[in-house]
Amino acid sequence: MIEKKVLNAADGCKDIFSGATIMLGGFGLCGIPENCIQALVEMKVIGLTCISNNAGVDDFGLGYLLQNKQIKKMISSYVGENKLFEEQYLKGDLELEFSPQGTLAERCRAGGSGIPAFYTKTGIGTIVAEGKEIKSIDGVELSLIHI
Repeated sequence: MIEKKVLNAADGCKDIFSGATIMLGGFGLCGIPENCIQALVEMKVIGLTCISNNAGVDDFGLGYLLQNKQIKKMISSYVGENKLFEEQYLKGDLELEFSPQGTLAERCRAGGSGIPAFYTKTGIGTIVAEGKEIKSIDGVELSLIHI
């Protein structure tokens, strides 16, 4: 088992570089890595792709990174409570990849297990499935989700 101890949030984030993809835990504003987010703000890394179930709020959580335009892309299931996110997205300054909550969780699990893609029936018949490979297995239509 790998055991890596860090002294503080800044030490834990020191290897995160501009252009990195990072996953941030929590649900809503509960359980988010507040200190790590603040460390990233202070590090001034830019061009981040953030995987999180939501985009925080204007003055808390990922909102701090959005204020500094440090996030290039969000991969989320919900972004409805952040006006700054909305402004940047509508101006074209921020990319968004929506993923239904269960699909997002499975993408994280599968990615951590080395699985490059999986099939799901979530989103069939909606814009979520547009442009994706569709396959019928045992009479059930499924779309291919790439990690």
